Amino acid sequence: MKPLLLLLFSAVAPTLLAHMVSMSSGEVRVEGARARYELRVPLYEVAHVKDPERTLLDSITFSSAGVPARRTEAKCREEKSEDALICIAVYEFAAAVEVLTAQSRLHTALVANHVHLLRAMHGEVTDQALLDLSFPKADIRFRPPTSFELAAQHAGAGALRVLGSLAQWLFMAALVLAARSRREFFILVAMFCVGEVAASIVPQTNWSPAPAFIEAASALTIAYLAVEILLFPEAGQRWLVVAVLGAFHGLYFAMFTTTGNLRIGWVIAGVLAAELPVLVAMAWLFSRLARPLEALRPVRAAAAVLMATGLVWFAMRLKG
Repeated sequence: MKPLLLLLFSAVAPTLLAHMVSMSSGEVRVEGARARYELRVPLYEVAHVKDPERTLLDSITFSSAGVPARRTEAKCREEKSEDALICIAVYEFAAAVEVLTAQSRLHTALVANHVHLLRAMHGEVTDQALLDLSFPKADIRFRPPTSFELAAQHAGAGALRVLGSLAQWLFMAALVLAARSRREFFILVAMFCVGEVAASIVPQTNWSPAPAFIEAASALTIAYLAVEILLFPEAGQRWLVVAVLGAFHGLYFAMFTTTGNLRIGWVIAGVLAAELPVLVAMAWLFSRLARPLEALRPVRAAAAVLMATGLVWFAMRLKG
């Protein structure tokens, strides 16, 4: 049992050092052969960064027609009222910009799962791109996207947030472990999705939860569900608990859509399209491993690791 626990904990321990919600926003306004770029990063993201003006702005590059832009101005300041670091830079291109290429290495300067939401403007035309570890580079062509392109872009962004979120993977693993039968598995999955969809109304309200709250709450959902598995293995109405916990995870996607100016309906569609196959694959894999590992009591072992991970993660986020 102990070797199994150590193996499982070593697999999830790196999540304690990462932020679930690691996000920054940028706005670049192009005028002819010049561009003005404004970067906003939460202060808690840059607490460990030395010389943020150089480190952060060097992590964002722009080019056009294959020729890098030249940065002519750069300055950063802390805005305490917004709890953010704001950096402004001015760039000059070799010729008037028709297609803007943006590349981000913020995921190396900050944390690996960092997402940069870039909004670009050229005259009356506005476009946007999401830059992260998976897609660090984007071409912005400054033409209004079609309805299909818009839907695909927003749904794809939601799907990528699922696949790139450590908290989502951990909670999905806990969800699979919590199901005591195939029927209950499908019920729990359905209620988890209902909870996430219900949270999509948050952008329509005046409530704007802080990223630190969302991350701490998500960590706690993992621990809570693990405790339910360990201490109350025969508890009823687990579907109701999962629905409530799903709503906390839905808050992350609600915040993501608000920050990125995305359409919540398409984002949630992408989220569900990514989650459902992963959950089914996890359930299938666990069903194949459960019998060979029966002597090791894999459900309790994995639940114990998830509980410890969730509680430590929650404590670290409260402290940080």
